[in-house]
Amino acid sequence: MAERPDYFALLGVEPRFRQNRAELDEAWRRVQAAVHPDRYAAGSPQEKRVAMQWASEANEAYRTLKRPLSRARYLIEQAGVDLQVETNTAMAPTFLMQQMEWREALAEARAESDQQALLSLRQDLLDEKRACEQRAGHLLDELKQPAQAAAAVREWMFIEKFSDEVEASLDHLVGI
Repeated sequence: MAERPDYFALLGVEPRFRQNRAELDEAWRRVQAAVHPDRYAAGSPQEKRVAMQWASEANEAYRTLKRPLSRARYLIEQAGVDLQVETNTAMAPTFLMQQMEWREALAEARAESDQQALLSLRQDLLDEKRACEQRAGHLLDELKQPAQAAAAVREWMFIEKFSDEVEASLDHLVGI
């Protein structure tokens, strides 16, 4: 696994899961103001290229850190833990049962064109995403257990993907 740069250091924010979005936004703006290629318009081709690389890296850092799920993934990977998203499908039995219930609810709502059932499922998933976010944050920030946080993040990733299916079903139902 190739080592990624330290996005927290690049933006000058504390390396933790819980971030104040306004502070993160301001940190990104400060870095962009310092490295934006327009500041080097009169510089040498090398200076322009370096500025472009720094600006690009700052943008990638910001994109990664501003979204809680990608920030959690990043922290776990930076801790040297492989998320094994392609190979590790092991999940807690209770979560597997929940997945089955959600899938059944989605199939039933689709079959009956039941918008209210889809909206209810969407809310359940939103609540579960928040719970995963809280669990991952606690494991990463307070307990410093990135390996255990990886399991919460894999569940969170499933919920995100499944939420997209629910949204697509809602869009289809209302004719978008």
